[in-house]
Order: sequence, then C-alpha cells, then structure tokens
Amino acid sequence: MSMITTTAWVPRGFAAPFPTKYTFDEEEFERIAALAKLQLDDAQEDLDEAKAKEDEDTAMKVDTRDEIEIDDDLKEYDLEHYDDDDDSAAEAQQMGMFGNVKSLAYYESNKEDPYITLKEEEEDDEEREDLQILATDNLLLAAKIEDELAHLEVYVYEDANDNLYVHHDIMLPAIPLCLEWLDIPVSKPGVDKDSTGNFVAIGTFDPDIEIWDLDTVDCMYPNAILGQGGNPEDEKKKKKKKKSKKVNDEYHVDAVLALAANRKHRNLLASASADKTVKLWDLHTTKCAKSYSYHTDKVCSLAWHAVETTVLLSGSYDRTVAIADMRAPNEAPMRVGVESDVENVRWDPHDPNFFYVSTENGIIHYFDARNATKDPAVSKSVWKLQAHDESVSSFDLNPVIPGYMATGSTDKTVKLWNISAEGPSLVVSRDFDVGKVFSTTFGPDPEVAFRLAVAGSKGTVSVWDTSTNAGVRKFFAQKVPTKANEEEVEDKLVGVNDVEDSSSEDGEDDDDEDDESGSDQDSMEEDDE
Repeated sequence: MSMITTTAWVPRGFAAPFPTKYTFDEEEFERIAALAKLQLDDAQEDLDEAKAKEDEDTAMKVDTRDEIEIDDDLKEYDLEHYDDDDDSAAEAQQMGMFGNVKSLAYYESNKEDPYITLKEEEEDDEEREDLQILATDNLLLAAKIEDELAHLEVYVYEDANDNLYVHHDIMLPAIPLCLEWLDIPVSKPGVDKDSTGNFVAIGTFDPDIEIWDLDTVDCMYPNAILGQGGNPEDEKKKKKKKKSKKVNDEYHVDAVLALAANRKHRNLLASASADKTVKLWDLHTTKCAKSYSYHTDKVCSLAWHAVETTVLLSGSYDRTVAIADMRAPNEAPMRVGVESDVENVRWDPHDPNFFYVSTENGIIHYFDARNATKDPAVSKSVWKLQAHDESVSSFDLNPVIPGYMATGSTDKTVKLWNISAEGPSLVVSRDFDVGKVFSTTFGPDPEVAFRLAVAGSKGTVSVWDTSTNAGVRKFFAQKVPTKANEEEVEDKLVGVNDVEDSSSEDGEDDDDEDDESGSDQDSMEEDDE
C-alpha cells in the first residue's frame, strides 16, 4: 500500500545550493542519546511493570511439581522446568538504541581507512553535483506511507526541463498528517536564530511535532521535537510516572492534524490536534507558549491572517470556524458555522477580509470575517458552492493570480475554478489517476504560479501545468505566460521519471469541457435568507 497524505512547496532561493551530508560527531551523539533515552525510558518502565506483574502472578501460583510423578523416560528432558526463564538470557548485555555506536571503529579521514579505495575528492565532487539545487528549482515536499513505513520525500522540480525527481527522504515515526515549511532555523548550532532557514515541521498520529533541516541529507534524528518527547528535563521530574494523556497547556496528547507558520512573527508556529486544542510554539525555545481550548471537537485546519498577523483561523469537527486573536486567550473568538465537519480553511490571499471553508459534504463556503459573531448559528456565508459530490479533502487559492482556485476530493477529481464578483464557475475537471485526492497546492512563485501539485491515495505526486489547458487559457488569458518556439502540449503533467509528459487521455474531450465551463454556476447558492 502506498499513499501521499499531504504536500508542501518550498519557494525558490531558500534551499542551499549544495545541501550538506549529515555529520555524526560526539556532540550529535549526545543530543540524539538524550532524546532517544526518553523513548527508551518509557519502554523500560512498561517492561518493568510487566515483569513485576508476572513475578507477582508467579508467586501466587502453587508449585505442584513435587507432587507429580515424572516418568523415568521423560526425566532426561526436564519438562517440569521447560517454561523457566533462561538465566543466561536474563544476564545478557542490554543495549540501547545507540548503545554500540561508540564502539565502532572510525578514521579521521577516508584516506586512512584501508577499506575505502575511491579517492575522496572524486567521491565528494560527484556527490556535490548530484545534490546540487539551482536557484531556479523548487522543492516539493510529500508526506508518504509506503508498505507501512512513513517518510518525507523531498523532490526537486525543474520547471524549465519539466523534470521532477526525489532528492532525498526522511524516515518518520508515524503516519504523517500535515506539513509546514519554515523559513527560520530551529536548534541549528552555529546559526543565528533569526537568520533565514529551510526547515519543515511535521505532524503525525503521534502527539509530538518533529522539525527537520531540509538542507541536511541523511539525518538520523530531527533538529527539534515540539512536545513531551522533546523535553528531557521535564521527563526526569516525573521519572516514575506514565506519560500523561490528559489535555494540558504544555504539549499535545493526541494526533497533530494541522500546522501553520506565522510569516511575520517567524518564531511562532501554531498547531491543531485531535485533543481539541490549538497550541502556539516558540521555535526559539521549542516550548509551548500558549494553549487554546475554544473548540469542542478535533481541530483540523489553521491559517494565519496575512495583515492582522496575530489573528488565527481554525476549523474543527465541531462544525465551526473560529477567528481568534492569539494575544487575547481569555476572550471568546468570533465564529461561523457550517453544515458538516470542516476539512480546510484559507484566508483569501487577495482580499484579507474574506476566507474560505471546505467541508466533508463537498461544499466550499465563502465568508466575510467582518460579519462573524460569537454565535455560529447566526452566521451567513457570502456564497456557497457544491464543488464535489464527496468531501473536499484539499483546496488551494492561487497566491499570484486572483480568483483562481483548485479543489481536490475523495471522488478522485481535481477541479479548477474562476471566482469573479458574481461567484465561482467551473473551468475544468480532471481525473489524474492519483486515487482519492488528498493534496492540491499551487506553486509559490510567479514563475510557477500555474503549476499545481496533485497527490493522493495511490502514492504518486505530479505537477500539472494548468496553463496548458484550453479552459484555463480562456478564463485567465491575460495572466497566462507565452513561451516562444515551444510546441503546444495540452494538459502537461510532470511526474517522477517523466522528462516530457504529454497530454492527458482526457485531452480530446476539451471541447466538451469548454462547453461545460461555467455550467456549475447553477450549483452556487446565494445565502439570501
């Protein structure tokens, strides 16, 4: 089984031209050992508890071995002691996760290692060339589950060459649910804490949030862990206690469903969890700065306001969306209500007074934040759209082109929409054979504004150049870039190992779909009541 649960773009110019190889030195060993010891201590406590219970049960049993007469032919097999613990096994050396690392032989340089015959300079030059990332490249991050293993795949997308390939990957501890790219270094030695970085925060079914350096290849452990698993000092204080599953103000206790980095206050990261809380993290200290509990069910989506940078939008399974100022944790937030569980929330990048909400019933709502009240029951959307027959599992608003929206659904289709003053109208609908669509994200830079990353339940990710679609060219003619001396390719789709992908099999149906464009205007309902 293979599945991609979410994707995220990295803007051009943030990735290091030559990512560094991971260095496992004495300092790194100590850091990893401290973090890993928390997990080992928990496992040891569970083992000790189980052992104590077993000893107690054994002591309560009545030993009846002496009362049983053993047949002379069976005595040699010592069957009466067949289930006793093996003393030699019990006395065997216990080794932790990194217990034997220091005993490995190593050399100051590869020149001194008799087993390495390839010249170090040749090997280094070859590796540098393989790892190089150009200023015109974009990184595309994909959270993937494959054969019950979870990992983050870091792709390089070369737009000029229509090329997409895996640069490196990162193993994850649990099924990934959300990603957020960070432009600030987190727990990186020798680097100013407010400088520019290239990191990613990852939320999984585990309650801890892991933060990884994307400019370092072959890492063994994250740079930081936000949560109970990243606080050795706190763990020592409650050595004899089990990890708390009770909701608290310091860390999440259930799956992390959404992450949102504040682009103005760069050290702030918001997280939403199945434990019904929203938490605000200080990335300088990797500690929780504040916890908020204004939702009554799982919180699944977050978005910071682009202008009022302390205002956070949050969507929940309690069928409400909250607009909260993080500076006023004790004040009840403004809310709007929807007809079913919220899937995603987004502020309008071109008009900060409005925001979008997608729901489990396949509906997109468009709200005016200025009309929100503290009672979600009286909320009224500007318009709502039955975008899909099933859940709108993902949608995105183009950051460069106003009125350009993409939606993806568990009905396996991707749809592009033109949003005008009259409301939304369908531009084109496509099935790219990615299975149930879990991620649709537009490219972050003007040069790749028409590129849409699409991924889903079949475990593949592709980049669709939407400017090659006839319907898109019709609605956004003034925005579509013209490329001289380039052969026209309809619905160009770039996937891994595809150097030049040709048109979709559905391309021949474009005339029909052009006629269909705008027909979904009828499905858009005005909330006049």
